[in-house]
Amino acid sequence: MQKITVAKGDGIGPEIMDATLSIMKAAGARVEYDIIEVGEKVYLSGNTSGITKEAWDSIRSNKVFLKAPITTPQGGGYKSLNVTMRKSLGLYSNVRPCKSFHPFVQTKHPKMDMVIIRENEEDLYAGIEHQQTDEVVQCLKLITRPGCEKIVRYAYEYAKLYNRKKVSCFTKDNIMKHTDGLFHQVFKEIAAEYPDIESENWIVDIGAARLADTPEIFDVVVMPNLYGDIISDVAAQISGSVGLAGTANIGETCAMFEAIHGSAPDIAGQNMANPTGLIKASVLLLNHIGQQDVAESINNAWSCVVEKGIHTKDIYKEGSSKQLVGTKEFADAVVAHLGQKPTMLESTEYEKGVSFSMPKYVRRKRSNKVLKGVDVFVDWPGSNANELAEKLTQLNNDVSLSMITNRGVKVWPEGFEETFCTDHWRCRYEVKNGSAASSSAIVDLLSKALSSDVEVIKTENLYEFDGVRGYSLGQGQ
Repeated sequence: MQKITVAKGDGIGPEIMDATLSIMKAAGARVEYDIIEVGEKVYLSGNTSGITKEAWDSIRSNKVFLKAPITTPQGGGYKSLNVTMRKSLGLYSNVRPCKSFHPFVQTKHPKMDMVIIRENEEDLYAGIEHQQTDEVVQCLKLITRPGCEKIVRYAYEYAKLYNRKKVSCFTKDNIMKHTDGLFHQVFKEIAAEYPDIESENWIVDIGAARLADTPEIFDVVVMPNLYGDIISDVAAQISGSVGLAGTANIGETCAMFEAIHGSAPDIAGQNMANPTGLIKASVLLLNHIGQQDVAESINNAWSCVVEKGIHTKDIYKEGSSKQLVGTKEFADAVVAHLGQKPTMLESTEYEKGVSFSMPKYVRRKRSNKVLKGVDVFVDWPGSNANELAEKLTQLNNDVSLSMITNRGVKVWPEGFEETFCTDHWRCRYEVKNGSAASSSAIVDLLSKALSSDVEVIKTENLYEFDGVRGYSLGQGQ
């Protein structure tokens, strides 16, 4: 008997959770529940995190968490509890199956059957933002080698376990050559370890366009956090409805399972909500804890109900649907069909007794790291880069001003007067003749800037790693 933590959430959450738990019980799920309160009530009680210490203790003790949608109050400095949980518990992999159920759920893509595996902890979702000048705000995009290796390997291990034939990688490394470039590089390294699985890489914009148009060409798709967040919702919607998708958030020790839709407070308490997203999440949970027999039974019963036209309002279509039902009645119909298999939709058959085992991440040998200079970011209200350069070249020592950019575009030397400039300037100082820079030269540079009334708002050291440049060129350089 496995003990799991359950949160009924806000809005429609209690209704769809009760429906889901009733199905799990009837199907013989070998689980016990520890019910906790998270979300809006906790926020409004004065706890700005939306979760109590006791709730954290339950999740960390049981290590498996089934969560209904929650509401994050607007304003008041409340942080998203979903993001907090994923990062605090190390839930690095977001797994989103997106499959069409044609012809019973309306879709333009009847053969769609793909899984999006999204990195879940880093990228722009690190949430590190600063206003640096009157005109410029920055957000740091953090991509790590451990994060890339863990999520890409997870994608391949998932494909191997579930007999998927291809893994596709979506990045934008034609523009972000170091962050997305690292993700792509790691993808190529790990893909070489799985020669029996087809591998391909797509630039994210054309990949997204192809996915929206012909999703049947994809099988497993792995990508960084932000792209994955957007594209997984697009994929779920074009498969039939975002309301039909469940998702798994997997870490090395803990896992969280949830529907991907919101708490829908406008229909709360009206017995209208479709519980499918949370039912599908429970199937993922049961697979995760090794109860494939129960997961298979629930999934097949759900398919029977859908193909018999017993539909909730969100997917009900006059002429093709047979019976309009509410949340509870839909769950009752699933229970009534336990033990049956669909005749038109694909029957689910999971391999029994298998478990997902990921190797621990092992850090690589550290690179030979050489300091080559520094990018000095300056708040300067002027608009003529030549004037700024004249001021900044006076700060030269062992490192010399080599370039000024504005919003990434080179404006000195040989900039264009047509380039629009804000008050935020990246001023690059580098060593000459391929030598290494000294930390003392950079300290001296910044000291001179201070005495010269140059407002330095940020610095970024420039390094080579094993002789490879670890920083971007300016656009136009």
